[in-house]
Amino acid sequence: MRTQIAIIGSGPSGLLLGQLLTEAGIDNVILDRVGKDYILGRVRAGVLEEGTVGLLDEAKAGARLHAEGLPHDGFSLAFDGRDHRIDLHGLSGGKRVTVYGQTEVTRDLMERREISGAPTVYEAANVQPHDFDGHSPYVSYEKDGVTHRIDCDFIAGCDGFHGVSRKAVPQKSIRTFEKVYPFGWLGILADVPPVNHELIYANHPRGFALCSMRSASRSRYYIQCSLDEKIEDWSDERFWDELRRRLPVHHAEALSTGPSFEKSIAPLRSFVAEPMRFGRLFLVGDAAHIVPPTGAKGLNLAASDVHYLFSGLVEHYQDHSNTGIDAYSARALARVWKAVRFSWWMTTMMHRFPDTSDFDQKIQEAELDYLVHSRAASTALAENYVGLAY
Repeated sequence: MRTQIAIIGSGPSGLLLGQLLTEAGIDNVILDRVGKDYILGRVRAGVLEEGTVGLLDEAKAGARLHAEGLPHDGFSLAFDGRDHRIDLHGLSGGKRVTVYGQTEVTRDLMERREISGAPTVYEAANVQPHDFDGHSPYVSYEKDGVTHRIDCDFIAGCDGFHGVSRKAVPQKSIRTFEKVYPFGWLGILADVPPVNHELIYANHPRGFALCSMRSASRSRYYIQCSLDEKIEDWSDERFWDELRRRLPVHHAEALSTGPSFEKSIAPLRSFVAEPMRFGRLFLVGDAAHIVPPTGAKGLNLAASDVHYLFSGLVEHYQDHSNTGIDAYSARALARVWKAVRFSWWMTTMMHRFPDTSDFDQKIQEAELDYLVHSRAASTALAENYVGLAY
């Protein structure tokens, strides 16, 4: 088989890139080691920047998002038992975010790809990129016991942190930066109305909490927990009791509870790999970077990578210029590091660290107080939260 772009990974970044390329008339094939149902069964975040929404519209996959997504003009920071609303819309010059689950984004992109007829190979075993440091790259894989080869012009590695794309790069050619945080998030999904119409980020002596939602009837809640915690030790009743303790009284009293249908503990880390281009192989999304979910940047960073790579590939094929693809890594990383900084800042400001001294705690309290009482500080928060310009 021959194509122009071989895309490894059919998560949101791979599907978004593939659909944008298809709409632009650039041939591509997507490969994934798992099946469609497995991919759609993964539960992920869903706070979308306007730039991400715009890319989904460009891919002709935004109709259901606009019909069912929840536009948010602000969110609350809760500390000292009180709410402090951040007016995203007013502080950012009219921008907002949209709450829409990543699973739904994936589903919409899959459906659009099927309508367009572009090929996707699911359950492709032993996917491997080859010869991307030369002029004739290709990807090999196995399907139903038969080895296949896809020759291509470029390879896009959209296969996540544990995927084969970054691992295929010689160790001497890549540099990684990492920070592991000493806690995790215990999260649940439940079919109960959200406690608030906007997100609540809570800083409490017992630890961080986040009240989010997937729809007007489905809620997503998190609490900070030790990495030693076991999910089986957390009954629904214990979780709800602990969440109430970390919220202002009026929210705790209004909280609707019910049985959870998903419960997990996720560790938090920051990770960046540099560069994001190796010859004719490009790393995209989680294959190149991970951020803690505190700033809602993971999916949005993947989308911005797609924007830069897609623009460069269109320029290559339509204008016969390599300027865009040559600049891909530098452009993407400039935005990545700003988002990594923001996610780190939000994480350190909102969580209680096990080694925090009395001095550190007073600094955190002063930071929060300054943030909500300074328009300049609140504006910087809003600007980053709604998403920096591409």
